[in-house]
Amino acid sequence: TNFADWLNDCIPGGRKFIYRQSQCLFIEHFSRRLLIFHKKQGFSCAAHPSTRLLTGAVHGAIGVNGGVLDAAMKHGCTGCTHLKCYRSDLIAEGAVLGEDHDLAGLDAEAGADNVCYSCTNIPAANGVEPLGLPPPSQREAPPAGSPRGYVRMAVMDGKTIRHRKCVLDECEKPLVSYKNGQFCKVQLNLCDVCGIVPVGSVRNPGALTCATESHIQWQRQYDNRFSRLSFPGVQRVIRRQHGLEETGHGVHSPTLAVSLPTLGETPGDQVVHTFKAKSIYCLQTVQLACGFPIGWGKCFRSESSPQVVAILNRIWSDYSDSKPSFVAYNDACSLLRHIATQNVHDPWLTSTKFIAWHYIGHRATDILCRFWCNPAPTKGSQLDLILIETDANGVPHQTCAFNTETAEQLNSWLSGFESQLRQMSDVNYDFFVHVLMMIYGERIEKKVADKGSGLSEEFWTEATSN
Repeated sequence: TNFADWLNDCIPGGRKFIYRQSQCLFIEHFSRRLLIFHKKQGFSCAAHPSTRLLTGAVHGAIGVNGGVLDAAMKHGCTGCTHLKCYRSDLIAEGAVLGEDHDLAGLDAEAGADNVCYSCTNIPAANGVEPLGLPPPSQREAPPAGSPRGYVRMAVMDGKTIRHRKCVLDECEKPLVSYKNGQFCKVQLNLCDVCGIVPVGSVRNPGALTCATESHIQWQRQYDNRFSRLSFPGVQRVIRRQHGLEETGHGVHSPTLAVSLPTLGETPGDQVVHTFKAKSIYCLQTVQLACGFPIGWGKCFRSESSPQVVAILNRIWSDYSDSKPSFVAYNDACSLLRHIATQNVHDPWLTSTKFIAWHYIGHRATDILCRFWCNPAPTKGSQLDLILIETDANGVPHQTCAFNTETAEQLNSWLSGFESQLRQMSDVNYDFFVHVLMMIYGERIEKKVADKGSGLSEEFWTEATSN
């Protein structure tokens, strides 16, 4: 409707665009742009398709439940790609590479032993001798006769922009009806089963439960609790409560405390039911350190390490030679630990290093995190992550080489579309996210061009020539 209003304001005359017409124009316009952007010259669909059929066809061609921007694999600018750094480079610029700062209450010698055991001796599966992850190798200078090389950084984060899905936790399939449905096509037979799980009794006609009186009463009280609550309203109350708690004012003000009655001996919050469709957990985005989107996916139940690794594998499945040198992710230590314990021969362990971008919030006692995931180690174990900048007094300081906050910046931009995305079907959600990633990528490309921060011929000569 906003798009229709905008069109009507822009186009003079008495004839007005209605919502259906503006939707059709929006879908057709961005379908063409997406197909060109993703180089789908061989795309075809039925003649004279409806808006729904065209959206589904384009969505199927570009990516279901995720996507990859091919342009990102070829993108390069000074914000995401740097020449490989060597110890001699930093020392020449005035760097002092010593030990990392001591941590209060921790024994430095014990910590060093823990580093050796926890980080470089990850045990292999099937009883094979432990295979260690080699510590980062830092040469004093570029090896003779070899190219200097270059490094790239990607940044990853999850944003809780959701759409609805099948009510069963383990099911990731879309709803048959996004108006009032709870089940996917596969689980549609459960529409005739009592909504209290795992009873299995037949539902009463027109009801969500069986004839058991306690189930009828529990469902009625559930409706009374939640039918009057709206998502924005709950958000406003929670924000207000958090603000009052921080200031200490309004301690005796009303608080939001929604509780459900017990069902037999089961607490209300532990009753499993199928009264309302579930939602995916979050939208997972991956972008270069300059902000250009690389790809995206969905975490369905939680932002767990297995789901995040699956998204990374899917994005780089056809671009194994284009994996970034570094991936910045807030839970990088858990992600690295998961990859190493599942498969010590995983290509990610040799192609990419995982670092944390909110490092201050990580545990100092996690030795793996301290050794491998520090985004700016002062002892020079990751020379590519630091730059030397001189202040107004001529004193050199170590600074972060890459911007690791680009994921949060993209998430902030996506927040403007959250209310629309939450109401969409899975197909429309995917289509719209594809559009948003394309538009954001084009904005980054324009910013790079305006600033003249693209990579020069001199850069590639120095990076790739012997």
